[in-house]
Amino acid sequence: METILSKSLIELVKKRSENFPVEGFVLGVGPAKPRFLLLGEAPGKVESLNGIPFTGRAGKELMTFFDFLDVTREDVFITSTFRSRPFIEKEKIDKKTGEKIIRKYNRPPTKKEIITHAPLLDSEIKTINPPIILTMGNSGLQRLIGKQARIMQVHGRLYEGPILSLDSIDASTFSFTQKNYRVFATFHPAAIFYNRKLLDLIYEDLSHFKKYI
Repeated sequence: METILSKSLIELVKKRSENFPVEGFVLGVGPAKPRFLLLGEAPGKVESLNGIPFTGRAGKELMTFFDFLDVTREDVFITSTFRSRPFIEKEKIDKKTGEKIIRKYNRPPTKKEIITHAPLLDSEIKTINPPIILTMGNSGLQRLIGKQARIMQVHGRLYEGPILSLDSIDASTFSFTQKNYRVFATFHPAAIFYNRKLLDLIYEDLSHFKKYI
């Protein structure tokens, strides 16, 4: 799959991630001049296997949102705060055999993991210079604007201002950019699997977002 990221940067980030409990590696994908940049959290099991963002269960919901926005995957640059699937292993009883098995479950990326993969997102945003960024979920929102931002408080609103960027490729701290960006936040598609009532809020948010694209 083609990427706008340098091979050396990708290899550096992969090497620094070797000891994390994660699997797969999914590159951001989309046109050089997208209608908008979509920022999610991290790949799930399906994405970690096929290398394509938002192709699992949440991705199916996202496609219905794209239909509502009158866009296709070819119009949008899709990326995430973390590029591998973060997982936690838990013991479970197999219902058929009664034996104990170890299963992997998705988990949010840690602060250290997000910092390690930060140069990838920073590079994509600088290269693409998207007209607007749609963050889906708290992870992407806070990666760009800061931990004080909460999706329940800011969803459906347009933010215009600087965003956070890693101070250097070897740093562990962020600073705000001199350049201003437009950022619009809504809930992650997977959120509706746990709270179906959020679906109406997402569509309400997207109806506002549609005005900016």
